[in-house]
Amino acid sequence: MRVYQTNEIKNIALVGSAGSGKTTLAEAMLFGSGIIKRRGTVEAHNTVSDYFPVEQEYGYSVFPTVFHVEWNNKKLNIIDCPGADDFVGGAITALNVTDEAVILINGQYGPEVGTQNVFRYTEKLKKPVIFLVNQLDSDKCDFDNIMNTMNDIYGAKCIQIQYPVKTGPDFNEIIDVLLMKKYSWKPEGGMPIIEEIPASEMDKAMELHRALVEAAAENDEGLMEKFFEEESLTEDELREGIRKGLVTRSIFPVFCVCAGEDKGVRRLMEFLGNVVPFVSEMPKVHNTRGEDITPATDGPASLYFFKTGMEPHIGEVSYFKVMSGSVKPGDDLTNADRGSKERMGQIYACAGANRIPVDVLNAGDIGCTVKLKDVKTGNTLNGKDCEWRFDFIKYPNSKYSRAIKAASAGDTEKMMAALVKMRQEDPTWVVEQSKELRQTIVHGQGEFHLRTLKWRMENNEKIAVQFGEPKIPYRETITKKAKAEYRHKKQSGGAGQFGEVHLIVEPYADGMPDPTSYTFNGQEFKMNIKSRQEVELEWGGKLVFLNSVVGGAIDTRFMPAILKGIMDCMEQGPLTGSYARDVRVIVYDGKMHPVDSNEISFTLAARHAFSDAFKNAGPKILEPIYDLEVFVPADYMGDVMSDLQGRRALIMGMDSEAGYQKLQAKIPLKELSNYSISLSSLTGGRASFTTKFASYELVPNEIQTKLITEHEAEQKEEDE
Repeated sequence: MRVYQTNEIKNIALVGSAGSGKTTLAEAMLFGSGIIKRRGTVEAHNTVSDYFPVEQEYGYSVFPTVFHVEWNNKKLNIIDCPGADDFVGGAITALNVTDEAVILINGQYGPEVGTQNVFRYTEKLKKPVIFLVNQLDSDKCDFDNIMNTMNDIYGAKCIQIQYPVKTGPDFNEIIDVLLMKKYSWKPEGGMPIIEEIPASEMDKAMELHRALVEAAAENDEGLMEKFFEEESLTEDELREGIRKGLVTRSIFPVFCVCAGEDKGVRRLMEFLGNVVPFVSEMPKVHNTRGEDITPATDGPASLYFFKTGMEPHIGEVSYFKVMSGSVKPGDDLTNADRGSKERMGQIYACAGANRIPVDVLNAGDIGCTVKLKDVKTGNTLNGKDCEWRFDFIKYPNSKYSRAIKAASAGDTEKMMAALVKMRQEDPTWVVEQSKELRQTIVHGQGEFHLRTLKWRMENNEKIAVQFGEPKIPYRETITKKAKAEYRHKKQSGGAGQFGEVHLIVEPYADGMPDPTSYTFNGQEFKMNIKSRQEVELEWGGKLVFLNSVVGGAIDTRFMPAILKGIMDCMEQGPLTGSYARDVRVIVYDGKMHPVDSNEISFTLAARHAFSDAFKNAGPKILEPIYDLEVFVPADYMGDVMSDLQGRRALIMGMDSEAGYQKLQAKIPLKELSNYSISLSSLTGGRASFTTKFASYELVPNEIQTKLITEHEAEQKEEDE
């Protein structure tokens, strides 16, 4: 395999909804370019892309697959991405390290929710987009209707490069209005027959050609002037205008293909090779210091590792993009994230499970290597005198969580090691060992996402695991002031224990002035604040601790012990054992003994006094509330809203976005537990949602009573 220069390399992501045919297209591209000698199929479990056992088990892509094709002296690095929303992390990874997105549209259904989700990511990342309508041989395919829907959603930027003469089982002809030729195929597909456009199609072809010429001319002043003068552009001028329009996202070219029958694939690759922008023409990537990094071969060597694959008999396969310079086998590099040294072994061009050894990879290229010592997903390796780091991939918040434990306690350590390893492959699997909930929680993008994790744990790692409902991280607080006192006294021969603490608790909000006096049952208690501590609690909120003891009733040296006793109670709230927050405590009196008083005595006295006061201060339980955005077809809006209202959600607003309704709500975390399953069931999988933590709010009284009762029952069970 020859060495490709930066201006001969193009990086492309294949994205779209599940079932749109990305893996089948990848097979046709690999076959057409000669990388493979025989096309596999998803049904036969022999495709280059879906080669992991879990993918063959479910018939879905789970991981993004990196491969390349060589076409017209260009190297096209292509990443075939999972379509299911549960595996969106693969698409996000690919879109960040490639320069163009080819969005496949299922010819049976037109743009789907997965199409919308992926398009939003391309918009956010400012990536060029090519739309590819696939499965034109389907009985249900209505190409004109698909184009009308796309124009409604994406506007006039959708510019047809091709259209099918007819769709359905008899599909075998495409009119190309860029080249102004008719492409047709024999039943076996493959190489096209290229002919002049028949008279019956010429009027339609000319109309679309004029729209294409006008759209291309708008991206360059020189081309616009020529268009006004001559009302036409040459083929090369058209390509130049389209290329500039792709970079600025002012043109979304639309192509046609039937990947399953290998029709139209070679023409697509020709366009990718000749027209789409090169790496060097795309906006520059920033390093973590905000510096522009030019993908130049003569720059310092810098590699960003964007994906880790775990393969049987090989171990870790590390995939990287050459951000600058070049890399060769035997190069010594430094890990900018971990400080370790690495020597590169053999480097490869990627072809799914197959790897082709190469002598060098230049800036902008994508490759992989094996057997690195200490490189993780997201790390950067640099050559001499280079200290760059990259951190440009941002993944969405988790949508579905489950508590996980090994079926056999003896497998817990092995399970945790496997979870860490699996997260290297898919960073959207998030593992949390919650000290607060005393559970190990795995977070993912949906029920199917976590079911896949469980399947791999049990089938690949041979570790039986159990999923359970995660506990909710409630918070406790108070709504009014209260006072309490407690004397701890213990005598057991020799030195005893003695400590007495009088304190007041009240709700705290930022900016509250320090108190001067309190009145309880007609009696006034004046405060003389001697010291103030404001503790930012790691679980959110604050504890403000005031020392107002006068006359030496409690020695100052015991104040840290009193604060410790209060903090112990804050960590195990009196109502449900949840963290407490936003409380002000004023210690105003007490007693000590010249011999028996010590730190433990005052810690215990403070703990009991605080617990008693807290329970008398109108204690309330707070629950986490999340901002929810649901993207849903208009037909399902009523069902989705009704379901949300049954989940105690507060609807905040509705809006239309790109053909879908966007519904905004606030919803308790407790009610999100199985929401991804319910939403999919309600909408036939055509809706999606995002969540983000918003705040803690009071739970309704009936729920609070239930939570306290359940906690008391648990405590009683533990005591027995």
